[in-house]
Amino acid sequence: MRDSVVRRARVVAAVGMAVAGVLACAPGSDAAVRQGRATAPNHKIGHSTSTNWAGYDVTGGTYKTVSASWTQPAVNCSVTPTGWSSFWVGLDGDGSNTVEQTGTEADCSSGRAVYSAWYEMYPKFPKNLSNPVSPGDRFTASVSTDGRGVFTLTISDTTKGWTQTTSQRLKSAKLASAEIIAEAPSSSGGVLPLADFGTVGFSAATVNGATLTSSTPGIDPITMVAGSTVKASPSNISGGSFSVSWKHQ
Repeated sequence: MRDSVVRRARVVAAVGMAVAGVLACAPGSDAAVRQGRATAPNHKIGHSTSTNWAGYDVTGGTYKTVSASWTQPAVNCSVTPTGWSSFWVGLDGDGSNTVEQTGTEADCSSGRAVYSAWYEMYPKFPKNLSNPVSPGDRFTASVSTDGRGVFTLTISDTTKGWTQTTSQRLKSAKLASAEIIAEAPSSSGGVLPLADFGTVGFSAATVNGATLTSSTPGIDPITMVAGSTVKASPSNISGGSFSVSWKHQ
C-alpha cells in the first residue's frame, strides 16, 4: 500500500441502480467523492449501493464507539494481478466528510500479495503500521471517541500477538455514522481495482456498545457496484456476524 492510496468517505452509486426493490439515490459527482452522502436524502433506504464500500453501516444518531473482529483473507493475485482491498471499522464517512478508521490491507502488486495494517484520519493520508500481517491472522479493532474530538484507534493481531493503539484529535468530526466495511481503496484518480479477497468474515460487531443486528436502528447493508456490475456484497447479519464476498475487480 502506498501513502497515496487512501480509504475515503462512502461514495454512493449513481441514481438508477435497483437493489432489493429500491433505488439507490445519490449523486455520483466528484463533490460526492469527498463528501460521502452529505448531498443525499436524509432518509434511510432498505439496501444501498456504493462504488467503494461493502458491508454494514449505521446512521441516524450519534456514534462514539465501533468494534469488530475478522480473519485476514488471502488475495488471489492470479485473478487480480494488480488490485487493492481494505477491511476496517470506523466512525463517520456516511453523511460526513471525515472518516476515523483502522484496519488491514490485502493488495496485489504485479501478481505479488502484500498485506499490512494501518489507521487513517481521513482526509489525512493513512499511517501504515510496521507490524507483520499474514493471511489467516485474526484481528480485532475498535475506534472510540470522548465526543470532544479525541479518538482512540486500536487494532490487534491476536494470532501474532501484537496491538497498536493511537490517540488522534479531530474536533470537526460529526460522529454521524459507524461502519464495518470491506473497501476498494482510492487514489487521486478515483476508486482502484478491487483485489480478489474471496470472502472476509466479520464477527463481534458492535456500535455504541451494542451488538449489531438486522434490527439495529439505522442499519444499512451496502453492496459495492460499478454501473451494473456488483463488485462485493454483504451477507445477512446475525448476532454481530456477517461476511462480505468479492465478485469482480
